[in-house]
Amino acid sequence: MTNKGIKLYNQAKKLIPGGSQLLSKRPELYLPDRWPAYYQKSKGVEVWDLDGNKYIDCLASIGSSILGFADPDVNQAVIQAVKDGNTTTLNSPQEVELAKVLTKLHPWSDMVRYTRSGGEGMAVAIRIARAYSGRDKIAFCGYHGWSDWYLASNLAYKKNLDGHLLPGLKPAGVPRGLRNTAFPFEYNSLKQLEEIITKHKIGAIVMEPIRFQEPQDDFLKKVRAIADKIKAVLIFDEITIGWRLALGGAHLKYKVNPDIAVFAKGISNGYPLAAIIGRRKVMQAAQTTFISSSSWTERVGFAASLAAIKKMKDRQVPSHLHKIGKYLIGELKKISVASGVDIDIQGLPPLFIFSFKYGKLNHAVDNLYTQEMLKRCFITSRGVDLCYAFKMDHAKKYLQANREVFGIIRDAVAKKQVRKLLSGPLSHRGFRRLT
Repeated sequence: MTNKGIKLYNQAKKLIPGGSQLLSKRPELYLPDRWPAYYQKSKGVEVWDLDGNKYIDCLASIGSSILGFADPDVNQAVIQAVKDGNTTTLNSPQEVELAKVLTKLHPWSDMVRYTRSGGEGMAVAIRIARAYSGRDKIAFCGYHGWSDWYLASNLAYKKNLDGHLLPGLKPAGVPRGLRNTAFPFEYNSLKQLEEIITKHKIGAIVMEPIRFQEPQDDFLKKVRAIADKIKAVLIFDEITIGWRLALGGAHLKYKVNPDIAVFAKGISNGYPLAAIIGRRKVMQAAQTTFISSSSWTERVGFAASLAAIKKMKDRQVPSHLHKIGKYLIGELKKISVASGVDIDIQGLPPLFIFSFKYGKLNHAVDNLYTQEMLKRCFITSRGVDLCYAFKMDHAKKYLQANREVFGIIRDAVAKKQVRKLLSGPLSHRGFRRLT
């Protein structure tokens, strides 16, 4: 492999703060000085880097491409939208058409607003919830983006977000006046949520309906009951898990309806779009505040979403993701036993992650795994975010690569050669400033 991507990324760090627009795409989180960093084209689950090397991408652009890259049906709809004109002074009728589709899929909802990204979508949802409830304070569980309302949690205690996918994040630039406005609780910990609502007047409860563990003891239903009791707006962040367990929000599977749900990523197969759906009485609060952007009216995202949802329905995409994911998890467990490399698997078939059990050596083992999988032309890091284009033949190639890499890890640990086998520095963990 040559290193055009590495050279370009070194230039990027001098021109772009952080080197990339998305933290999860920083090469330092995978393999510093070795990660390909950039692509020239993609199709299905295959990606070609700037040197022409072809990989199987197991992360689906951090979950955005639920159908696969450059899906022909979605692309056709987008191309037609561009040919017809992506924007004018008038509105696109597709935004009304999509609103009808989304409210039909989620009968509890009545109204829809749009943005162009998940982070924006969550910020809009919080604004609406605060406007409706008349209260500023938020109880939250999970990861919900980069906005001030969320990072404000770390103003009170710098490690508040450590259990929510963002360890080490400093809330620089977040107004100190937002201190004690956002309070975290852990998934399946009703006690933590109850303690928060007894101490604070909460206006909204924000959470992912599910991430890497199933709700226990009617957790979601009890959260719903608490929201009703204190008259707080219940917001489900479906940005990552949406469309993977059901045609629409994962909450449909668990039969617990929020007041607002936010979708992005898979809803439009990677084209920029987020949808905020909700109950009429709550959503109408958007008219009592100011929420507006010219880019939110652009047609391409609506066209992509309509085509993506139609294909997800026609091809029964959630069922496909479950089938492939269940097979992968089962086979990985067998590989673990056969190789003697112990792992712990968390998550659901469409979206799972595994961890090694080597204690202080884990970080180096993780890097060795990523390095050796990359050598076998897989873009991955101890997890899989499935897409429809990931078929059984890809699954078998992925598993064969894991058999080989698990064997390398077993021998390296036994011979105390893990660090010696690494061809570069260890990856960053959590948020870290780039220099």
